[in-house]
Order: sequence, then structure tokens, then C-alpha cells
Amino acid sequence: MSALEKALQYSKKKQIDECEIVSVKKNITTIRITDSEIAEIKQNFDESFGIRIIHQKKIASIQTTKKDGIKESIDSAFSTIPSLKPREFWQGLPTTISNRNLEGTFDEKLERISGSKMMDIAQSMINSANSDKINTITGSLNIVSEDFEIVNSNGLCFEDKSTYISGIINAESEQGIVPVSGIGHASGRTLSNFTAEQIGKDAKKMCIESINPKKIDSDVYDIIFEPYSVGELLAFVVSSNFNFKTFSEKKSCFSNNFEEEISVNDLNLTDDPHVAEGVGTKAIDDEGVITQKNNLIEKGVFKSTFSNLYDSYKENKKSTGNGSRIGSPMGRSSEPITISAPHNLKIDSGKSSQEDMIKDTKRGMLVGRLWYTYAVNPIKGDFSCTARSGIRIIENGEIKNPGKSVRIIHNLPTMLKNISEIGNNQQNVIQWASLPSITPSLKIENISVNSI
Repeated sequence: MSALEKALQYSKKKQIDECEIVSVKKNITTIRITDSEIAEIKQNFDESFGIRIIHQKKIASIQTTKKDGIKESIDSAFSTIPSLKPREFWQGLPTTISNRNLEGTFDEKLERISGSKMMDIAQSMINSANSDKINTITGSLNIVSEDFEIVNSNGLCFEDKSTYISGIINAESEQGIVPVSGIGHASGRTLSNFTAEQIGKDAKKMCIESINPKKIDSDVYDIIFEPYSVGELLAFVVSSNFNFKTFSEKKSCFSNNFEEEISVNDLNLTDDPHVAEGVGTKAIDDEGVITQKNNLIEKGVFKSTFSNLYDSYKENKKSTGNGSRIGSPMGRSSEPITISAPHNLKIDSGKSSQEDMIKDTKRGMLVGRLWYTYAVNPIKGDFSCTARSGIRIIENGEIKNPGKSVRIIHNLPTMLKNISEIGNNQQNVIQWASLPSITPSLKIENISVNSI
């Protein structure tokens, strides 16, 4: 009998109504790149446990790193029950499920990768970013191997082994009138589909093409957002509006638009937990609910939201299988209480190549990355972001010059209805400390920008 099973037996002896225990064993290897060379390789192994107990519809939780201290943690959490308020809407933890795993989410080569092999990958990232026009290269390579286990007193028992890989390069140049930079990135679940060289090439290209930027006048432009910048918008502006809790509390800018058209009809936004190589791909959510593909926007129409057990029960609904315990830099954590979060936000590919999108733009810009993206007025959908490097000015269908920094203050409902083209260059994107997404470039018309 495992430590988790023994702990469940202990909770039953104490006559606790429901008990859930999650265990996360995580091996994280990080290579840090500074001053155009490998500065550090660091390995960290963590094992932690999250405990949630529900008694008389009162919910208590606690977290520990001590396997032999789980029983004491149950006692500690249980002791707080008398002072808690019952959640009368609670309908129970999931029951027994068959062990389901998806192919392509665990790679033995990544789990067993050597330090020297990791250094070779990181060096390839550096080498492919090198140029006489690049002054400094920074970045990181992260590989995570994870063993997640969840059990509860309703008979659920599920174990999942996962691997993740993510690399990022930031190339900086001081060759022109102002310092500029470019970014390259890639992420996935298997080693064979990870291309280190492309990361450096993308960073170098964006950086070199940003040298000697021209001032951009404050005005209205058509903007082509490349995948990395679209991922930023999805993570920090779009996703929260499809959270069932936000929606039901009338805090989403689309709370009054369910089953209505909220974007151009070419747009399909999906939470897809089964997509190959997705950083958030999983068969079972972090509460033990079977995951499902969820069409949030279908042909421009607002079709669905995402939720966990608690938020769903509160409104007498069923969970969509989006109970999440988000870990860093990727994967899961042993947080005892889940949040509602999408697994992989995916925008379906369109028909346009990025080159054709540029040719179709009379007066606009290409934006490779964004910073400081946040909601200004979430209920109305107003947001702000800043484009610094990776801006290219488009005139009459051609890239003419790199552009200086601009600030974009815009509105999400307006933006979704002003999408004129969707690219065919779909790409895995994961922002720092954020949600994974899979997205192509988007061309959006009539965006006001302010010169900085």
C-alpha cells in the first residue's frame, strides 16, 4: 500500500467525508545562458503533496513536502473544519476512472537526458543566434520530468508521467542608434520534435531586422501580430474572459454575449487538452476529471467557458475538466486547491501565409513580441500593451524599416471583430509564467498606437 493510500485509509478512520491527495515528483534541469555563453546548469528535484478535505461541506486544505507527515497534515487541516463555513453547493469529488494516458506527452529520452546532451542543445541555440551584428545572447533551456499522482476517498486513483522542454533565446544588438533585441522560442513534450537551431535563428532575424528603427507616428494602423505576440494577448487579455467564474460573475467583457457573434466568423478559439506536443496536453485534469476539447469561439460565436469543480458546482453546473494546479516552469504543482485554467488555448490555422499578409497591408506594422500586457478595464475589455523591439513598418505591401517602440491601448471585442486575416503558421507558444497556447499570426485592422 502506497503512502497516499495509507493516508486515505487514515482519513476514513477519522470519518472525514471526502479526502483528496495529490503528489508531484518533479525533476527540473535548467541551463542559463548569459553573455553569449552557458553560465550555469542547475538541477532541482522536488516532491510535494497537496491535501484537500471536505467534511460537512466545509473545505480545508494544506500542503507538505514530507511524505511521512501526510497524516499529521490531514489532522492539521481537519482541525480547522469547525471554524469554516459550509459550501452547500458542493457535490463531491470525482469517482473511479480508468487510467488514461495520451501518447506524446512522455519521452523517455527527455527523462534520461544527460547534462552534456543538454549543454549541446543550449550551445546550438547560442551558435545559431551568433552574428557580428549581435552583441549579447541570453536565454535558458528547461527540461522537466514529472510524476503526478492523485487519489481520493471516492475511489479515484490516477498516475501520469510527463515530460516538457522549452527553450528561449534573446539576442541583443547595440550596433545601431538604439539597443534592440529579438526573441526565439520553442516548446514541446518530446526531444525529437524540438529544434534548437531554429530558436537562435528566429532571435537573430528579429534582432537584426530591428536595428536602426524609425519613429512611428501616433496614428491608426493595421497590425500583423506574430505568434509569440498573439500568445501574449491570449494569456493576459483573452483567456480570463472565458473563465466560467468570471463569466458568471458578469466580469467578462462577453458575459452578456453567450451564443452571440463576438468575432469574425473565420476565428475558432479552442481549449484543446489533447493536441500533440501541447505543453498543457493531458488526459485527466488535476482534479481527476476527464479532459475534453472545448470550443470557446466557434466560427465567431461565443460557445463555451472553462471551469473546475468548485466554480461549476457553485452554479449547479458540471466541470469542463479544467481544474488546474499550475507548476513552474511547466507542468503541475501540488497546490491543494485548483484554479480554473485552459490547457492549450488554440487558434485554428487560417489560409494566409505571413508573406501574403504583409503584401495585403498598405499601411501597417509587423509586431513580433509584446511587453507589459494587461487589462485596463476587464469588464469592457480594454487592455494595454507595449511593442519595443521586433517591430517592422509595412508600406504598400513591403517591409520598409524597423520601428521604434509604441504603446497599444485597445479593446478586445473590437479587436476580435477587426481580424482580417489568420495565418497558416501555427506555433506552440508559452509566455514566462503563463499559459501555453498554439496560434498562428493574426492581422488586425484599425489599431491606434501611440509613439513612445
